[in-house]
Amino acid sequence: MHANRGDRLVVHGRTVGHHDRVVEIVEVMGTDGDPPYRVRGEDGHEAIVSPGPDCVVRHGKATDADPGR
Repeated sequence: MHANRGDRLVVHGRTVGHHDRVVEIVEVMGTDGDPPYRVRGEDGHEAIVSPGPDCVVRHGKATDADPGR
């Protein structure tokens, strides 16, 4: 998995009733775009994540027409 600052990380819901979460990658902490990533959610909360197989990187910054979904 490779990402750049400004890309979106989509974390797919793993159980019924849990929706996908989309967060912005604000810092790539690994080498050459590799994890871990510092991410920021819509509520402003930041966390460091090492994405698993239930995650997908969407390259490029989201726009109002495409909020990352």
